[in-house]
Amino acid sequence: MKIEIKKLAKEELEKIGVFNWPIWTKEESEFDWYYSEKESCYILEGDVEVTTDNGKVYFAKGDFVIFPQGLNCVWKINKAVKKHYNFG
Repeated sequence: MKIEIKKLAKEELEKIGVFNWPIWTKEESEFDWYYSEKESCYILEGDVEVTTDNGKVYFAKGDFVIFPQGLNCVWKINKAVKKHYNFG
């Protein structure tokens, strides 16, 4: 399972309604996570490292990230994160 990281133009983000999605924030921390459904998110602030069976991925402010359903991973938040998110 692969985590997708993209750079989307503001127009693309507006078209899919990202700025109307809820916001989630989390301080520097490390925790296990399982995605019971697909999540798309847009990173407003922060620096994150996620470890999966396929290795590590890094993302930060300005990244659009898609986590596949069924993914097991470990989040390591190096700098407090703030993101818009949407499940499904």
